[in-house]
Amino acid sequence: MTPIVRYALACAGVVGAAVLVAAVTLSGPGLAGVSAAATVALSVQIGAFAALTRVRVGTNAFLAAWVGGTAVRMAVVGLAGWALVASPRFPPFPTLLGLAGFFFVMLLMEPHFLGLGSTRSRTELRRE
Repeated sequence: MTPIVRYALACAGVVGAAVLVAAVTLSGPGLAGVSAAATVALSVQIGAFAALTRVRVGTNAFLAAWVGGTAVRMAVVGLAGWALVASPRFPPFPTLLGLAGFFFVMLLMEPHFLGLGSTRSRTELRRE
């Protein structure tokens, strides 16, 4: 299984669990907002991760992909905030909190699936 597929499955599991918790704790419009945020965040995050896997870690291209992915996430949150103010379809608080929270948790998962789980070098690990 490729790192992208493993990452996508792990993210889908985390997002699915969060939506289940939201289903228990939120009313209809709040749940709809969290579900919409989950769908948007999952698709954007998997795309950003796929861009990271296409370049070698430690290169300028990796940095550009990482910064680009961060800029896209920030733009999505900004556009979502603007859209939520312009349209009363979803309640702003649970939707934006869900979107930002999903991005944050999935962003924290990236290093593990990129093979960057440890900050110590492999040589230091072998000595122990």
